[in-house]
Amino acid sequence: MKIFCTVLFACLFIAAQAQENKTVTANKQSVLNSIIKQEKELITLSDQVWSFAEIAMKEYQSAKVLSAYAEQKGFKITRNIADIPTAFIAEYGSGKPIIGILGEFDALPGLSQKAIPSKEALNAGAAGHGCGHNMFGAASLGAAVAVKELIASGKLKGTVRFYGTPAEEDLAGKVYMARAGVFNDLDVCVDWHPDYENKANMQSTQAIVSYTVKFKGKSAHAAADPWNGKSALDAAELFNIGMNFMREHVKPSVRIHYVYKQAGNVPNVIPDEASVWIWIRDSKRSGVAEVEERMKEVAKGAAQMTRTEVSFEMENGLYELLVNETGAKTLHKNMQLVGPITYSAEEKAFADQIMKAYGAEALGIDGSIKPLEETKADPSGGSTDVGDISYIVPEITLNAATAPYKSPWHSWVVVASGGMSIGHKGMLFAAKSLGTTMVDLFENETLRKEIRAEFEKRKGNEVWKAMLPDGPPPVPKMN
Repeated sequence: MKIFCTVLFACLFIAAQAQENKTVTANKQSVLNSIIKQEKELITLSDQVWSFAEIAMKEYQSAKVLSAYAEQKGFKITRNIADIPTAFIAEYGSGKPIIGILGEFDALPGLSQKAIPSKEALNAGAAGHGCGHNMFGAASLGAAVAVKELIASGKLKGTVRFYGTPAEEDLAGKVYMARAGVFNDLDVCVDWHPDYENKANMQSTQAIVSYTVKFKGKSAHAAADPWNGKSALDAAELFNIGMNFMREHVKPSVRIHYVYKQAGNVPNVIPDEASVWIWIRDSKRSGVAEVEERMKEVAKGAAQMTRTEVSFEMENGLYELLVNETGAKTLHKNMQLVGPITYSAEEKAFADQIMKAYGAEALGIDGSIKPLEETKADPSGGSTDVGDISYIVPEITLNAATAPYKSPWHSWVVVASGGMSIGHKGMLFAAKSLGTTMVDLFENETLRKEIRAEFEKRKGNEVWKAMLPDGPPPVPKMN
């Protein structure tokens, strides 16, 4: 009997704790109700951006529909942020705290795909949302609208600010915005990213730098008088040979990728110009900087061996993401409050069918909420310009399931899933989880101070500096 009572008491205690953790305050219930009310509009926004599928710095239609929705909901809109026509800020409220939320909307070249479980381009050769950014902007804006409504009704005090951030996949849009100082006054910033799992992010990303290395030589007839030539292509090839030999002598966390941008035109002319586009990644910005200097030494050596000249053009660079565990724990509690995503039999069948069509194992689709992870010393592959924001202001990141489990990212599988109900459900889950977390950030000054203290400790003495070339952002000319 004593054992029975003990077990019964333990069960009741656990149940009570679970119930306590699931308690929904009036303000959080307001956020959840708002997302439900916005559901059709957010799905329409997501599907519009999905159909536009515009690449970096060309997201004109996507930015237009998102900013128009924010304006319709009462936000003050500031466009052309940092001289980027597709970057905008939607703001509501006044005074502190100022809580920011990021929204991306750029697509990837060559990934056009219909929302069906077999590979078929929507528009042959066109772009597609292989990273799910069509859902990213819509969900974040939905959360911002829900919080705005609370500020408008006097239930929250402060400022909510949605950042329309273009060109994440290429050209580092947020870094140009950060260089313009638009994040400097934030108390906390939140964002999310489509994924195949639901979790409060506890992992960093890789720092990266991108260079074009240019060699200049002297042309000559390749058969009649090659001795008069100075081959820029020889220099480029020797440079890459040197970089490949270097791989043995860098830390396991380092990644080096390159392509030839220019390598001559015809075989019978000694090329007087050649260039290599090279990316260097590591777990920390400091590690990237070390390999970056060695890369320049190798390039100078290649130029000396071929009697050519070498120059370096930095395209851009990104910092690693600073994790904030205090913020992640708060987000995780709100994810649990929102609850797991459930799927229909048709959605589960779609998930299995599309993975088989891709040639991967069908593992279903997972809408559960994953426990908090331990932060790894070295992150998995990948970089993001959110990392730069995380060195300016405390950043909290959510991952939400918008595709089948273990989906290959940057593929047509993600494009298809993001254009139908599987993606829509993940997007709405993200909006609810971020919105309820923002309520905590507005209401709880102690929490904000704890998040800031952890941010300062992790950042240490590092002073953020934009890794960008001088001058305006590389906005393509309109045709």
